Amino acid sequence: MINLAVRIVLAAGGALAALFVARDSPNFGVVQGMLSTVVLVCVIGLIVLWRWRKDE
Repeated sequence: MINLAVRIVLAAGGALAALFVARDSPNFGVVQGMLSTVVLVCVIGLIVLWRWRKDE
């Protein structure tokens, strides 16, 4: 289950990275990792805000 979540986050990061950097660029993996982290933070932030709004 965790493997699937990691693959989805990396796929989203790879799709976003492909918009800004060429796939054959040597730093594509770095950009993909950074954007995957941004995607993960946004997802966690949305979950936290949704649960916080639900409690009110």
